[in-house]
Amino acid sequence: MPVDSPYAARLRAIPVRREEVQVLASTTAYWAYGEAAEGAATIIAVHGFRGEHHGLEPVVAHLPGIRIISPDLPGFGETPPIPGRTHDLALYVEWLTAFAAAVAPGAVILGHSFGSIVTSAAVAGGLPTPRLILVNPIGAPALEGPKGVLTRLAVLYYALGARLPERLGTGLLRHPLIVRVMSIAMAKTRDRALRRFIHDQHDRYFSRFADRDVLHDAFVTSVSHDVRAFAGAIEVPTLLVAAQRDDITPIEAERRLATMFPRAELVEIADVGHLIHYETPGEAATAIRRFLRLPAERGR
Repeated sequence: MPVDSPYAARLRAIPVRREEVQVLASTTAYWAYGEAAEGAATIIAVHGFRGEHHGLEPVVAHLPGIRIISPDLPGFGETPPIPGRTHDLALYVEWLTAFAAAVAPGAVILGHSFGSIVTSAAVAGGLPTPRLILVNPIGAPALEGPKGVLTRLAVLYYALGARLPERLGTGLLRHPLIVRVMSIAMAKTRDRALRRFIHDQHDRYFSRFADRDVLHDAFVTSVSHDVRAFAGAIEVPTLLVAAQRDDITPIEAERRLATMFPRAELVEIADVGHLIHYETPGEAATAIRRFLRLPAERGR
């Protein structure tokens, strides 16, 4: 039975529409939150590895008055893979550039986790945007993080999932016990209700990948790249929203990353790890509003 979201009331107050657009010979599903009012800020929000648009909804819930476009990445959620293509970083950059041009040219770009790699590479490669926002940015090689041993185990896990017979491999990659272990490892909150919500979200949405090949491609991409490679080429103002207890990129690495951008601001959130979007979305939204020079949310 689904667990109630602590952010449900906020999210219900924001209008949302499911839309589709043709991008790179495939259909991209996306969700448009808020009204497309003249002069209103628009953000394209790119989710993380194994996720889909639902993962960023807690942040959306804390950003009323802003139009947010949240697509499912190719091969995840309701967006099918791009036919005949390897789903590597070059593909995701090409897709995001084309998607933004088709749906919201000139929008602010936001990326969470794996999405921070995709968005940074795209902006460094010429995707037009006035500002870039990175939440839990991947600011160092995953294999060098504080839990590098677990990352190496993950490399073996995804490699095994790709090599076993298809039914066995896919079953391993979607196994609920492994999904739960991943969820427990990432959650830092001691709030039991919030932990139940986080685990329920991962149970429901963490295995909505199209097939094991797409998943393996995306995983290899996620551990082969990080934002450092693109930071120096990003000229637009950039906001980094980082967690002080992130096990994937330690805060010291995030601080170094911030110095690599020509124009970057770092906001650190205490007592949270790689799940800022679930555990502290209000703090992230406050930082985003300030960065975009928007008034604080009223009545909250």
